[in-house]
Amino acid sequence: MAVLEIRDLHVSVETDQGTRQILRGVDLTICSGETHAIMGPNGSGKSTLAYTIAGHPRYTVDSGSITLDGADVLEMSVDERAKAGLFLAMQYPVEIPGVTVSNFLRTAKTAIEGTAPALRQWVGDVKTAMTNLKMDSSFTERNVNEGFSGGEKKRHEILQLELLKPQIAVLDETDSGLDVDALKIVSEGVNRAKENTGLGVLLITHYTRILRYIKPDFVHVFVAGKVAEQGGPELADRLEAEGYDRYVEATA
Repeated sequence: MAVLEIRDLHVSVETDQGTRQILRGVDLTICSGETHAIMGPNGSGKSTLAYTIAGHPRYTVDSGSITLDGADVLEMSVDERAKAGLFLAMQYPVEIPGVTVSNFLRTAKTAIEGTAPALRQWVGDVKTAMTNLKMDSSFTERNVNEGFSGGEKKRHEILQLELLKPQIAVLDETDSGLDVDALKIVSEGVNRAKENTGLGVLLITHYTRILRYIKPDFVHVFVAGKVAEQGGPELADRLEAEGYDRYVEATA
């Protein structure tokens, strides 16, 4: 069982106005088979947490720790984190001109596993995953995220999730920009990956609509760079009804 532990994490970023502290002492533990939802208002630090876990160079860890099965994640390069079993589905996936989806996926799988997957088995796995996500077979010959719609980008992220089989997945606002049908398809992909591999999920979202399809075990409310409250699925229902005002006012 994989365990991602975040302890007293403080993170800052350089802006035009100088250094700005964003995370102010975050504590979280995500285990295999668990789904944790992080909710909170804009600017509360949710995406900063995601990119810090993944190793984005813009963010500076001032203090605290992140470990995966006891190994120091902060000492790992970005690719070492991926090989260790961490996965980030980005809110705004980047375009990679000149690199087809087919080449990208096989190269990523080879890098993580250390050897190239057997071609026949790999082609079958890709086809099955794309069929489940209702993606046309011609999709693999398109350049990564180039000209993709918002829904296509998010399906491609979940396609990667299903094929690369990480231990812990951080999903940064995967529901943004999705219509109802696409939201259901993407959510089913996450649930399928969790069922097949025992995936641990850290799901970042503003809204409860995705939680109708991906049921959280734990809900954490982020305000001003820290966890203001945590509980079970019922907390998400309360947030839907009441919003974040009382947390923001308490922080102020």
